[in-house]
Amino acid sequence: MLAIQKKLTNGFYALLSLPSTALGFALSVQISALSWLLSTRYNLAIDEVGLVWAAGPIAGIFGQVIFGVLSDKVWFWGGRRRPFILIGGLLAAMSLLALPNLEIVSAKLGIDGILVVAIAVALALDLSINVGFNPTRSIIADVTPEGKERTKGYTYMQTISGTFGMLAYVIGAVFDKYFLIYSGAALVLFFTLIPPFFIQEPNNFEEEDHQDAGGGWWESLLAIRPLWGFLLYALYRIPVRLFHFIVDNNFVEYFCALLTVILVVQTLLQKEEGQSKAVASRMGFQKILAAHSFTWIGVQTMFIYMFAFLQYRLPDLDNDGVGRVIDIAFLTLNGVAALLPAFLLEPLTRRIGRVRTHLLSIALMTLGYLGLWLLGTSASAIYFLMVIVGVGWSATISLVFAIMSQKVDPKKMGLYMGLFNLSVVLPQLVASLGVGEYLKDVPDKSLTFLICAICLGISTLAWSMVKEEAEPADPEPVLQHSH
Repeated sequence: MLAIQKKLTNGFYALLSLPSTALGFALSVQISALSWLLSTRYNLAIDEVGLVWAAGPIAGIFGQVIFGVLSDKVWFWGGRRRPFILIGGLLAAMSLLALPNLEIVSAKLGIDGILVVAIAVALALDLSINVGFNPTRSIIADVTPEGKERTKGYTYMQTISGTFGMLAYVIGAVFDKYFLIYSGAALVLFFTLIPPFFIQEPNNFEEEDHQDAGGGWWESLLAIRPLWGFLLYALYRIPVRLFHFIVDNNFVEYFCALLTVILVVQTLLQKEEGQSKAVASRMGFQKILAAHSFTWIGVQTMFIYMFAFLQYRLPDLDNDGVGRVIDIAFLTLNGVAALLPAFLLEPLTRRIGRVRTHLLSIALMTLGYLGLWLLGTSASAIYFLMVIVGVGWSATISLVFAIMSQKVDPKKMGLYMGLFNLSVVLPQLVASLGVGEYLKDVPDKSLTFLICAICLGISTLAWSMVKEEAEPADPEPVLQHSH
């Protein structure tokens, strides 16, 4: 074990963050380039772009849970998480290289139609990222003690990942999308194939009293109860869109929406006081799922349909101009997300707690989205409002993992990271399929950010009902008891 790992130095936290940074960079490349490529180069309609983006959540539904469970149970190549980080990084780099070469892929495979090939490549990219993303986050919880040090691990992860995310948008704005994609593939390879060999993973964990909270598939399904409405919508809407079934009504969508409201409200009104540790932990985990899910409907709506919003609000821009504004806007977003977690959010959590810090951040994100809807009529205004949105984004991809990790058994961290990811990917499908269908038929594409604001407002209310966990006293590093 390296001395920096024994002492939990800042250098170790930086090293620990690099694999997650690599896959985050791959996502930044996808966010920057995918919608732009599909709409400007291949002339896909807005709902078709949404359908391509749906491939990622589909991969995430299965990928993060399956690979999370596997990474809890296996041990080879010197770790539980290491093999999946290595494999995921290699496959993600290869998939990135396919993005700007859809015609070549189509010709080689003998497939007629860019839409089908685009869906296949997006699915391959997201599946490969999902192989590694869960383990890159789980390993932070594995090798850091619960409490302030773990919060520090996740905020360092986001600071470094966000900094490189900024670099992705700088490259896209200064050079072009193609240079971004190829340089991104190289970075992903370097950051996933080297750092894992310098991180020693623990090979034993003490089982905590969470036996009620997870285990088999039925227990896992019960654990994600507030997401059942989203899951049912996905199971219905995906085959309808893929196979072009004709449906003359929206009864299933209305039922899924009603079911989601009922289950989310029931979840948030649960009382954890007086319950056993296992039951209280499960309730706390479910409340986090409910709150986090609405955050991601808004966030994914922004990522996918930003190009349509800009084409509507800034009609004088050509395709390259729209791409440039997207890069600068998301550069601003990630710049805030890079700076805030370690330098503001983590110190603030020590004063007011992680949940309250996250709640305030999501509330500010709501205001930022409202501002974009009402005032986002120029590039400069959009960049300024992205600073406000970035406060919530910085918390969404850093603090929430520390909050969630306290609710579950550390021996099953991979499983619960996978289940937690369903509160990301299932709402993403709502944004990819449902929101895309709606925006296709409305002339005012600025409604994109009204939808974002409503979703983040609901999330803010839900987070106000999540209980703050007490910090453990003087924890010792996990690895001091491993062999």
